[in-house]
Amino acid sequence: MPDLGASGDGAATRNVLGGPLQACGRDPLTGFYRDGRCETGPDDAGTHVVCAVMTAEFLDFTKGRGNDLSTPRPQWGFPGLSPGDRWCLCVGRWAEALAAGVAPPVVLEATNARALDTVALDDLQSHAAPA
Repeated sequence: MPDLGASGDGAATRNVLGGPLQACGRDPLTGFYRDGRCETGPDDAGTHVVCAVMTAEFLDFTKGRGNDLSTPRPQWGFPGLSPGDRWCLCVGRWAEALAAGVAPPVVLEATNARALDTVALDDLQSHAAPA
């Protein structure tokens, strides 16, 4: 079985379509390891594997859930997100947003195959970001 990206070292990490995991975003720099990719590993309790394009609706939703992604936090080197920014989301939060009808678009080529442990490929594909 191929490595699906549990190590966080980038070796042979696959996306949800079975291809090589592509970069999600570098401005702002995203990923649990802040390397621009939705890698995961044993230290990533949130499993930040869904590459999503932020929307105002999702940012409001996640802020209401206690995770304010809009407000800059300079002390942590976090610039705050705006609609249109790409960000590696926790798969569980994306699933919550899906159930609430506010799931942001997903960049399938940059979404780690580990997301499929929690959400269905059909759901991700139905929310695919335009190419």
